[in-house]
Amino acid sequence: MVDTIKEIPFALKFLIVIIITFGISLVFTPIMTFVSRLIGAVDKPNERRINTKPMPSAGGFAIFLSFAIASLFILPKIVHPALPYLGQENPVAPHLQVHPGQAPKLQSYFSYALPFVIAGGIVVLTGLIDDIKEISPKMKMLGLTIAASFVWFFTHARFDNLKVPFGGPLLTFPAWLSFIFTVFWILAITNAINLIDGLDGLASGVSVISLLTMGVVSYFFLPSPNVFLPIMIFTIVAAIMGFFPYNYHPAIIYLGDTGALFLGFMISVSSLQGLKNATAVAVLTPLLILGVPLTDTIMAMVRRKLNRQKISVADKRHLHHRLMALGFTHRGAVLVIYGIAGIFAFISLILQVSSRLGGILLIIACLFGLEIFIELVGILGENRQPMLNALRFIGNSSYRSKVVNKRNQEENEQENFDETKNFTDFDELEDTLKFDKTVKNVEEEPKVKLSRRERDNKS
Repeated sequence: MVDTIKEIPFALKFLIVIIITFGISLVFTPIMTFVSRLIGAVDKPNERRINTKPMPSAGGFAIFLSFAIASLFILPKIVHPALPYLGQENPVAPHLQVHPGQAPKLQSYFSYALPFVIAGGIVVLTGLIDDIKEISPKMKMLGLTIAASFVWFFTHARFDNLKVPFGGPLLTFPAWLSFIFTVFWILAITNAINLIDGLDGLASGVSVISLLTMGVVSYFFLPSPNVFLPIMIFTIVAAIMGFFPYNYHPAIIYLGDTGALFLGFMISVSSLQGLKNATAVAVLTPLLILGVPLTDTIMAMVRRKLNRQKISVADKRHLHHRLMALGFTHRGAVLVIYGIAGIFAFISLILQVSSRLGGILLIIACLFGLEIFIELVGILGENRQPMLNALRFIGNSSYRSKVVNKRNQEENEQENFDETKNFTDFDELEDTLKFDKTVKNVEEEPKVKLSRRERDNKS
């Protein structure tokens, strides 16, 4: 029996593990609906939320639990040890470093996955506490920072270099700067995924699209492929897919901060681990794959700055809010965002096989199309459409004439206002001079009369 199992190809064994992971998540998720209500992890309706009744919101714990069981107890039995990822020297975990002149030690999948499971557990615990008690943003950020620091110290998922795209130099960072950049990257991506978790199945679906693209890129296009990375990515995808049927509209359970933060965290560490290396394409790939959450987060920050609001102030102008305001149904808005995420993923795959010039043109076209879409949807505001106005000015003669006439009219009104203001200022000056002269005459008149009386007395 054991010999028969050993003869099964690895691809088939891994497929069986994926199915098992999917099944575990499929079973655990409905259990979490009852557990969430029992522990008080319930999402109550308010003016910013779509749900009209209290919903259990710790469904992400089923995803984490399925991923942890598969990574620590099932996959190590079928995945053979491999060479560790070669990176810069780690001052805290020197056992991860392969020194020159020494034979590299093989790393087991268990030792590879354990730090990510522990760090993910810290994130899940932080999110679960927030789902139950709604902790302050500072406390939530503290939990995420601890998890990000753990990843930097005990794994090779580190932001230790950056290749400036399209012919630029390779920048290598010292350890302290690498730590800052790594923590910032993890916090940014984690919160970006959390922010788009506003509709049924939105964050989980976008995460599946992003992770699948990362898995394909890491397996087929990386210069130094790390087989552990796509295995971990596809395992997470299987866990999400087991949860997805319960989360898609109409949902019976939400990801909550428990799940949204965990998915964002795993996406961020996966992108650091395999997609960041000494190529321009690898620098742009994770940004494109995460185009939907990153764009929505950046536009939210810009919008609040333009409106003179705090960045942390919540509003209802996120992408999913705007789509529903334009008349899309709940499910329709989610499907549109899936399509946008798929376009970003497709562009990131094309970028892997394009030339330098083709890559530049592709990025320019992507940015141009993204700006048009942002203005059409009105994410920044109804009257903030500079690109569309410029295109209308070029291609619409009536609009161009209207703009020119309006500009000329405003200039004429400004000139008339300045002239009127000058005349008003002159009249005010003249009145002031007359008043001063009158006051001076009144002050001098008694002196004149007094001098006449003195002359009369003398005479």
